[in-house]
Amino acid sequence: MTENSERDEPQRTIAPQGPAHKRDLTRRKVLVASGAAVAAVGIGGAVAVSANAEGTAEAGASASGASATGAAAEACYRLTGETTEGPYYIDADKIRKDITEDREGIPFTLRLKVIDSDTCKPLKRAAVDIWHCDALGIYSGYESLSGGGGGTPPSGEPTGTPSGTPTGTPPPGGPGGGGGHEEPTDDERYLRGTQLTDNSGHVEFKTVFPGWYRGRAVHIHTKVHVGGKMTDDGYEGGHTCHTGQFFFAETAVLASADVAPYSTSTTERTTLDEDTIYGGGGTQDGLLKLKYRKGHIERGVVGSLTMGVDPDETHDGTS
Repeated sequence: MTENSERDEPQRTIAPQGPAHKRDLTRRKVLVASGAAVAAVGIGGAVAVSANAEGTAEAGASASGASATGAAAEACYRLTGETTEGPYYIDADKIRKDITEDREGIPFTLRLKVIDSDTCKPLKRAAVDIWHCDALGIYSGYESLSGGGGGTPPSGEPTGTPSGTPTGTPPPGGPGGGGGHEEPTDDERYLRGTQLTDNSGHVEFKTVFPGWYRGRAVHIHTKVHVGGKMTDDGYEGGHTCHTGQFFFAETAVLASADVAPYSTSTTERTTLDEDTIYGGGGTQDGLLKLKYRKGHIERGVVGSLTMGVDPDETHDGTS
């Protein structure tokens, strides 16, 4: 294929939208007076691109010169859903953008914006942690506990509905991956890192597309810390105002399953609808907007999300 023809290939955009159920707004919701301007919020200035969890785009709008709709304005004041920390968190304080180290997998860029859910203003100098398993379901620091699913490639085409009995090692604390904290079993720290948000509330991580393990859909863990400061030992002090997880649309996960090393996994997959942690609320519950070249996901994926957090609250995800 020529270089020009590659550029002409369509690019798949997966911009999620959850079910239409309503949720309580943050207790400090600001009332917008009739006719008042509302700031549009999003990665790169984009607002409210609607699509379902399977990745079918439905609508879009530009932030420049366009009025925010009532729905978009309301979403601006909603808190991003809190979840369990999970058993594999390590406060490693590795301040870095590229967390890949030696892990193989589809290149994945994660672009996040953190805003105050009350004012919609960006949170500056907030510390954002992310951590996730590798392409075969292994967590650094817990290689002996997170058995993953490497081995003989599965037969047949991957489907969106798992069948039979799942294999592999379940996460401690039950199928949902909740439970209590586990002490690390090794000194590895790949696919873990922390960054400080810039003046616009943005951070960007370079990593690999996560794999899956028994009982959980594909996901990335995150924490947001505020009120601390940078020291020679990393980010210290302050408190954790958000603990959450990011999720991936089924279409992208199924596409990744055709690519090595994901295709060598023998672990039965849990779908997004079956996951016990994902709340089904689309972006509010951490469902990422994904972009990749259709038919060529192996070239890389970009995921993005705006996170609304309450900097005055404490959510460490351990209760």
